[in-house]
Amino acid sequence: MKTDLQTRHGGKILADALVAQGVKMAFGVPGESYLALLDGLHDTRDRVRFVVCRQEGGASYMAEAYGKLTGEPGVLLVTRGPGATNGSIGMHTGFQDSSPMVMFVGQVGNDMMDREAFQEIDYRRMYGQLAKWVAQIDRVERIPEYVSHAFHTAQAGRPGPVVLALPEDMLFSEAAVADVDRAHVVRASPSASDLSQVKALLEGAQRPFVVVGGGGWTREACDSLRRWIEANGLPAGTSFRCQDLFDNRSPSYAGDVGIGINPKLAERVKAADVLLVIGARLGEMTTSAYSLLEVPQPRQKLIHVHAGAEELGRVYRPALAINSGYPQFVEALCRLQLDKPRWNKDTEEARRQYLEWIEPRPMPGKVQYGEIIRWLSSHLPEDTIVAGGAGNFAGWLHRHFTYKGFRTQLGPTNGSMGYGFPAGVAAKLAAPSRTVIAVCGDGDFLMNGQELATAVQYGANFVALVVNNGLYGTIRMHQEREYPGRVFGTDLRNPDFAAYARAFGAHGETVERTEDFAGAFERASRSGKPAIIDLRIDQDAITPSTTLSAIRAAAKPAK
Repeated sequence: MKTDLQTRHGGKILADALVAQGVKMAFGVPGESYLALLDGLHDTRDRVRFVVCRQEGGASYMAEAYGKLTGEPGVLLVTRGPGATNGSIGMHTGFQDSSPMVMFVGQVGNDMMDREAFQEIDYRRMYGQLAKWVAQIDRVERIPEYVSHAFHTAQAGRPGPVVLALPEDMLFSEAAVADVDRAHVVRASPSASDLSQVKALLEGAQRPFVVVGGGGWTREACDSLRRWIEANGLPAGTSFRCQDLFDNRSPSYAGDVGIGINPKLAERVKAADVLLVIGARLGEMTTSAYSLLEVPQPRQKLIHVHAGAEELGRVYRPALAINSGYPQFVEALCRLQLDKPRWNKDTEEARRQYLEWIEPRPMPGKVQYGEIIRWLSSHLPEDTIVAGGAGNFAGWLHRHFTYKGFRTQLGPTNGSMGYGFPAGVAAKLAAPSRTVIAVCGDGDFLMNGQELATAVQYGANFVALVVNNGLYGTIRMHQEREYPGRVFGTDLRNPDFAAYARAFGAHGETVERTEDFAGAFERASRSGKPAIIDLRIDQDAITPSTTLSAIRAAAKPAK
């Protein structure tokens, strides 16, 4: 023991370690398994704000959204057993979304380990495929070391979640140890040879296309990449739910390569002779179920740039694989001078097709949801943060909202429902001066609707739309197509969402006609409270492109 250092119990050592790592906010639900940490946070409450949530699933989404929005690890505190299992949903989201996170989970004491003690789980086994690293801190004096390792790992290469288990007896133990300085962000850089090959492949291309995605970007890198792409006349798109990485107003922007892709854009990606993919994993959603590129050898010459070396060649064998951080790659790329651009006409055509695609189409019912999304896109400040959940309702958001700047979109690329509202809470707490809206489905919202209490408690005053059609719409759509005439298990009986909001002390509105939306949104925005707008949508309006009636008409009756 170093007698010149102050002796602290494990909870205080851990709280001070969070301060040393620059943590400003943590999300969670308190539990008896980490009482000592709560005691430590009491002493650091002027530096680390602990946002107490109503369920660990909502808390985990908040931590993930915070990490995605800020680029700094989102911190999640949960108790053992049930708390850890509830919180796993946000960890899976963070893993697939490449968002930096660190979860601290209470654990039974070392003297009770491996007896199936109360709420005991082996977190190394539970979280093995949901995190970049899972460990348990058994000795109190090693807390600073483990925390430093965790924050380095969460941010290095491809960002992602880390889990540290905290045995109860370890947290109550005392030690005299020094704090560790803040973690460095470690990412690779491209070589001169890499850049020479990029230049040669692009200059030889007749139909190039650029796809931008993933986590680990900076505003400066996105802006620099956009300017370079525009200067060279290249067409570009973004991967699933990464539309805010490239200003959608750019003449080079051709749309998002994700669910509900513009068929003309899909054909453009398939027909490209060179694909420059920066940051996107090229997973199922971005590749339209691995159909845009052939597995494992794409017909296109694939230049795949990724911060995680393990992603390169995982599904597709690239013509050129570059392990690099995206700011580092873009800085080097911007020094490349390509021959006089010859793709301008093709890029102009891609842009024309995009602008045609995003025009809202008439839909059944008195509420034209697409028109409302376009109204929001036109009237909200450019830096508005839009938090979207998962479900068919999100298709209108992806298609009709124009993302104008870096980190204005929060959405789960793992398609996890219940994300939008808690993500909105985290966004408003992390960036209180910015406008925040959440767009939720009715089934989606009620998976974490209780976090409205958290929004009210902490003054996270933003507007959430609940797109209410009384259905689990995505499943109904597939059901009607695959098993026509055999609808089962997809109808919802909903509460009055406006009254629900008022019961929590929030503001509530109901909109049943398009022309009533602007006034309702204005009242909600000026209410000085968190607000819910219950947007009543006709059940037949199932996607921006089709209706349930059309799907039924096209489906063959089940035998």
